[in-house]
Amino acid sequence: MADTGTGSNFRTGGQILVDCLRLHGVDTVFCVPGESYLATLDALHDLQSSINLVVCRQEGGVAYMAEAWGKMTGRPGIAFATRGPGGTNASIGIHTAHQDSTPLILFLGQVARDMTEREAFQEIDFRRMFGVMTKWVAQIDNPARIPEMVSRAFHVATSGRPGPVVLALPEDMQTERADTGDGQPFHLLRPHPGHEEMQRLRTLLEGAKRPLLLAGGGGWSAGACDDLKAFAEVNELPVAAAFRRQDLLDNRHPNYAGVVGLGIDPQLRARIDDTDLLIVLGSQLGEIVSDGYRSFTFPKPRQTLVHVAAGIDELGKVYQPDLAINAGMAEFCSAARTMEPVATAWRGEAAAAHAAYLAFSAPGAMAGDLDYARIVAWLSETLPDDAIVANGAGNYTVWIHRYFRYKRYGTQLAPQAGAMGYGVPAGVSAAIRHRDRVVVSISGDGCFQMNGQEIASAVQQRAKVIFIVVNNGIYGTIRMHQERHYPGRVSGTDLVNPDFAALARAHGIPGATVRRTEEFEPAFEAALAAGGPALIELVLPADTVLPTATLSGIRETALAAG
Repeated sequence: MADTGTGSNFRTGGQILVDCLRLHGVDTVFCVPGESYLATLDALHDLQSSINLVVCRQEGGVAYMAEAWGKMTGRPGIAFATRGPGGTNASIGIHTAHQDSTPLILFLGQVARDMTEREAFQEIDFRRMFGVMTKWVAQIDNPARIPEMVSRAFHVATSGRPGPVVLALPEDMQTERADTGDGQPFHLLRPHPGHEEMQRLRTLLEGAKRPLLLAGGGGWSAGACDDLKAFAEVNELPVAAAFRRQDLLDNRHPNYAGVVGLGIDPQLRARIDDTDLLIVLGSQLGEIVSDGYRSFTFPKPRQTLVHVAAGIDELGKVYQPDLAINAGMAEFCSAARTMEPVATAWRGEAAAAHAAYLAFSAPGAMAGDLDYARIVAWLSETLPDDAIVANGAGNYTVWIHRYFRYKRYGTQLAPQAGAMGYGVPAGVSAAIRHRDRVVVSISGDGCFQMNGQEIASAVQQRAKVIFIVVNNGIYGTIRMHQERHYPGRVSGTDLVNPDFAALARAHGIPGATVRRTEEFEPAFEAALAAGGPALIELVLPADTVLPTATLSGIRETALAAG
């Protein structure tokens, strides 16, 4: 892209930026176009053969797709949006990337440099806006510094605890020319555990009687998961997965103990309470994993706690560990795999934990014409092991987390941050990234309508993703809490929905409505055979709110309690 007429590397800021993205291995960019970064869009025109520009319908979808890309690849997902409204819309994906420890870089067009601090059209000080939810936020005012700052963005987003970076791009900076080199591609930097730390870990294992390993957080890879499995096998350790990190160990593996999150198996919760050695890999031990910070005493948990984290600031952040290990997940698991095994005093605990998980994840019969539990179990048994399942947030996800058994790393795309509207764009992103794999995106009716317009992006990208909409006509999670605390006083939780199957057909893709359990399998097979995007609507009664409870039952219990 260099200007050959000058005999130098003289380029516009937009050209320098796009060249840097290519240098750092970017092959996909998600965006909603805006006039504040037209020069960068123009530069992307010259690299259409090497960088796929995915045009989305709303910047929330842009950021979610980039966040899902970061989850899948371990490298920063790249998002572009315009100033002001674009940045505010995209902020939900930035917050998700922050809480989910996902590498992401959001480039935002900005007002021209001579207009700043005047409240110019759509002007926002992004440093102040994004300061609390990013690892780094800055503005590039000099095109000659683009290579430096882009390189830093990639390193910051991926180092330590991964997370989001935001870079603002003044509109006039992108058209200004500079003569600068691009540097070299970024390298992943991860801390390694020390020999003394691993020896201390082994000593703690030798003295344990009821150990439990809890894996979660970000920064994982397929190799790290293989090493985790080997470490657990040789030491006969039960392994639990943190909320929405169930794909770190094959759920059919005899050492898998279940997921620590919403709707947790009471036996697994009891196992956490009873463990005398809790080894936490990557997870932040936040509100969901700690059951509202009730599972562990402050400031020092009663359980002996080993906390392994790539981000040094995460160690001792909430709970005081007995052993803190600053290490990346791949680096720690590699060292743990080669550690001399311990003569276990807890033989049979992993098998007991797995048996409890299998019993808890076996679906029971649901009342009504459509058995959602059986449908999720059918998907679990039928889909290929490498199929990707994406979902957003809401009570409909409790069935997924309980009855779907994840078999391989990289098959679960779900927001640890609990953000609605994630399932559709994440599914589109997965189908673009893995065009040869089955991708299923599951959303509640409220969740779907927050970013359902991104099915148009799937159509435009010819992304083969099957959207499933679980429609019960309410904001189910909030109605559940409403009935518990204010029984019978329904306020703000009813939904008037469109015909979702007809909405799909309006986009030119197959749409089917399923009201009975036996209708689902043929509808899914037809959607799969369509060879492109397709949508299936599951119609459930509003009373269906949890696998083990109904709204009417929750209301009756609350009324009886006074």
